[in-house]
Amino acid sequence: MMRMMVMVRASRDSEAGILPTGQLLAEMGRFNEELVKAGILLAGEGLQSSAKGARVRFSGSKRTVIAGPFAETGELIAGFWLWQVRSLDEAIEWVRRCPNPFDGESEIEIRQVFEAEDFAEAPASGLRGQVSRLRGEP
Repeated sequence: MMRMMVMVRASRDSEAGILPTGQLLAEMGRFNEELVKAGILLAGEGLQSSAKGARVRFSGSKRTVIAGPFAETGELIAGFWLWQVRSLDEAIEWVRRCPNPFDGESEIEIRQVFEAEDFAEAPASGLRGQVSRLRGEP
């Protein structure tokens, strides 16, 4: 099994704070119920617009805080799911069943999450060990 982060790209409406219609919320609710029944949904949430957020830019030891909103809507995330599936193909099949998150064109990105074992070459006292300890693994 592998974990996948499934991200809904923002739209002009989501960035403007326009909430989904009642019909879309009901459709998404039914889709989320299917994910739960299939045992793959680990988490999922919608995100408020970038106007209510910030970014922290790193340059060496310097940190710069940039307040939202951010202009590049196509690069922003409006919501996400965290799924546990057998393969990328399985995640793609689930996304194909998803209601369109917005009127018109939308995009959902799927990315595999790193697991502690992906860092197997790292010393046990390093990142792999830290991740395992934080998750309560032996």
